[in-house]
Amino acid sequence: MFPVSNSVVGECDRRLRYFLRIAALGSVSKAADELNVSQPSLSRQIAALEAFIGKPVFERNGRGMVLSETGLELRRAMEPAFQLIDDTLSKVRDIDAAGQSSLKIAAVHTLTYYFLGNLVSSIAAERGDANLHLMARSSPEVVDLVSSGKVELGFVYDSAVASPGLVSTDLFDDEMCLLARLDDEGFGEEVDPWRQQLRLVVFPEHYALRKMLHHSRLNFVISAETDTVDSLLELVGAGIGNCIVPSRMPDRLLRDYQLRKVSIAGGRLARKVVAIHRDGHRLSPLAELTLKVASRSSGTE
Repeated sequence: MFPVSNSVVGECDRRLRYFLRIAALGSVSKAADELNVSQPSLSRQIAALEAFIGKPVFERNGRGMVLSETGLELRRAMEPAFQLIDDTLSKVRDIDAAGQSSLKIAAVHTLTYYFLGNLVSSIAAERGDANLHLMARSSPEVVDLVSSGKVELGFVYDSAVASPGLVSTDLFDDEMCLLARLDDEGFGEEVDPWRQQLRLVVFPEHYALRKMLHHSRLNFVISAETDTVDSLLELVGAGIGNCIVPSRMPDRLLRDYQLRKVSIAGGRLARKVVAIHRDGHRLSPLAELTLKVASRSSGTE
């Protein structure tokens, strides 16, 4: 046995955690972005770990970083050990913070208008001490926030979830409708967007609802593009074009913009809303409650 200083222990802990993130992501650059450190600094930390062990832990191939035999053995040993440490710290934190629970949630913009409000209200009714931090983002951004651990729960369209490191829970199908001005006589109660060409105000290309328009092969041209729901409604209200949004958008909100809903005919246009969290990471009690309430209110529990 030999004495080890606290600083050496801290360095080993950090290097091993860096090693595990690179192993999970298969890329130094992706891990550097997630960990908010520079790529050269991360590479130096791994080089120091390899020097300490005396063997390489990674090998490079054409697709990125792969674990060496030593790296595989190290990962098998370290992952459950660090998971146990993190879970224990989480339990202690929950006990120490009794009555002071907080939760970070990210959701696609549209859900903040008709889903999150009821969810937060239900959580507050069950846990009056709950402190929820809400972020509205695009679908890919929500996935990134959850994958990186910056938020614990995300609510997103299933088409955006492609990460094997995430657990997805189905909630409900979001049926779409067309929004038209109240005085627009070009639309009746229904519209067939596969037959009738539409002039649409749309979200940016990386948004799930924009991708839905292209994947569904609708007949449309783009009149304007915007990245917020409010500006989308303002542009439609100004006569710039129409838009396709979830039919759950509140009527009282649409009335403020002098807009009405037109049903979609000729086919089904919908996206499934799911809750996501990181695989292999124990949810906090407040996150578990939030997921349970979301499933219950969606009829999926």
